[in-house]
Amino acid sequence: MAEALTRSAARNIFFGGSLFFFIVFAALTAHTHWYMLNVSTDEEALTEQVKLGKHVWEQHSCINCHSLLGEGAYFAPELGNVWTRYGGRENPDAARAGLKGWIRAQPLNVPGRRVMPKIDLTDEELDALVEFLAWTDSIDTQGWPPHPAG
Repeated sequence: MAEALTRSAARNIFFGGSLFFFIVFAALTAHTHWYMLNVSTDEEALTEQVKLGKHVWEQHSCINCHSLLGEGAYFAPELGNVWTRYGGRENPDAARAGLKGWIRAQPLNVPGRRVMPKIDLTDEELDALVEFLAWTDSIDTQGWPPHPAG
């Protein structure tokens, strides 16, 4: 038996290991895709209005200030659980009115506070954005955010 690793053995280990880890990577990628489509996403609640709300979220770059489910900037509050914070699970109509009123009232210009810019949204866009935030709140985040205030 040879004391040193031969060139052909090293090549076989490299290619065999590369193939093994590529197969593991492909299997984990396929499982993640399957999990997102079949378990993690509430496809029935994913309406056209929710999709429009996501488009409004992206079009106005809300993520530049807010975080959503931990992703984004931390200049403004986390909005992944804003529906719950506004009481949307107990009283959805009041939560919708509260969120829409808050967005329409901006900027408040309170001294010493961060300022949310005035975003001119149509009623349809505003309703869709609130529906998107309600849908986002229904995602099982496994305890995120760790504090109710976001």
